[in-house]
Amino acid sequence: MRYLTLQGLEKLKNELKERKTKVRREIAERLEEAKALGDLSENTEYSSAREAQAFNEGRILELEEIIRNAVVVSSRKKKKKEIQIGSDISVKCGNQVKHFTIVGSQEAEPEEGKISTESPLGKAFLGHKPGDIVEVKTPRGKMKYKILSIK
Repeated sequence: MRYLTLQGLEKLKNELKERKTKVRREIAERLEEAKALGDLSENTEYSSAREAQAFNEGRILELEEIIRNAVVVSSRKKKKKEIQIGSDISVKCGNQVKHFTIVGSQEAEPEEGKISTESPLGKAFLGHKPGDIVEVKTPRGKMKYKILSIK
């Protein structure tokens, strides 16, 4: 099972649709152009297009598997008393206030504040409530985060 928010599931469905249509078509065109160049045994354009095709088909299979096994987490039904997947949280670390959204591993985008339930930070926050102080082991050492709010 893969836990996803509704937005995350839609993003994966859109990627799947694009890979099945646009990307497949572009690769097929590249293959045809490379075949027209002649000898395929020494044709780097053909080899490159075949590698792109293999990667794309692999990603399609991966996306279909993820979507088939997805468990959508509804933000409406979740308890706002403790942090769980789909929670939007505010925490204080030192003098800084940070905002995170707890997401499944397929949706993680740390630079956008979307942290995975499988990351050290995500794991540490799960199940905690506003007012709790969470200690997280990071490459910089142990960091303390105070949970300010859950939305």
